[in-house]
Amino acid sequence: MKLKCLIWVGSSKGDLLKFPEEVRRCMGYGLYLAQAGMRSLHSKMLKGFGGANVIEIKENNESGTFRVVYTIKIAEFIFVLHAFQKKSKQGIKTPKQEIDLVKKRLKDAKKIYKDLIYE
Repeated sequence: MKLKCLIWVGSSKGDLLKFPEEVRRCMGYGLYLAQAGMRSLHSKMLKGFGGANVIEIKENNESGTFRVVYTIKIAEFIFVLHAFQKKSKQGIKTPKQEIDLVKKRLKDAKKIYKDLIYE
């Protein structure tokens, strides 16, 4: 089985590495499944991104709720757009500033892809 290449956008890798170890392992497995063309049971499509196929993996532990957001839309790559701990008191809704950052990084991912294919 050929895995899709994983590309980290912005501070997403460093942010993920700050998560608790058990959460990092679960997120890493979820990203591996994405590379293999599958999806984690803890993942769902993130709404509001049109046809960009933006997916969110969510894990909980005693420290809180953690999320990793990636896109599978761009060719043979998995672009990891954002990793964060949800601290909002707005229920399950993803905070606006996190959505705005994902939108910015999705644009960055498209630029990175163009740079890769025209090298």
